[in-house]
Amino acid sequence: MKRVAILISGSGSNMVRLVESMTGNHPARPVLVASNDPSATGLQKAAGLGIATAAVDHRRFPHDRAGFEAELLKPLLDARPDILCLAGFMRVLTPEFVAKFTGRMLNIHPSLLPQYPGLDTHARAIAAGDSEAGATVHEVTPELDSGPILGQVRVPILPGDTEQTLAAKVLEQEHRLYPAVLRRFAEGDRRLLML
Repeated sequence: MKRVAILISGSGSNMVRLVESMTGNHPARPVLVASNDPSATGLQKAAGLGIATAAVDHRRFPHDRAGFEAELLKPLLDARPDILCLAGFMRVLTPEFVAKFTGRMLNIHPSLLPQYPGLDTHARAIAAGDSEAGATVHEVTPELDSGPILGQVRVPILPGDTEQTLAAKVLEQEHRLYPAVLRRFAEGDRRLLML
């Protein structure tokens, strides 16, 4: 049984879907939900689901990313995760941190990578006149949003879509994609999944 830790920064909607999926004959179980924001509402949701939680406030470490990551690593390493899932975790991690979880860290990104790495993905897709957007689950590497792609889901961009309406449509599909990719990944299957 694979042990899964999940990093969040906000409401944790993807985290909740991942936790809810890890039941029955699923090859993994959640062992920790951690956040860079002690007030993240996802922490209360995780606790309500019976998952251990931890928080390390990144604001206590201005201009000291290594110091923040050293504190974050303490509860993470104590939880001994086989897989680390980033689910709306809004901090860029150093190559040194990423190296500790090489081949074991997943992220979900709200665009069809390699298009639109980074922030403001929905606004950028609309501004470019794209006909579709979507979400990507990928392995995390030191280069931002550029690791091997494990799964994607596409969403049409309709006339009149705003950044907010598109974000809502994409998030709904993220909730399908991430659990499906995690299950396959925990089984050792890294083939591309297109939903």
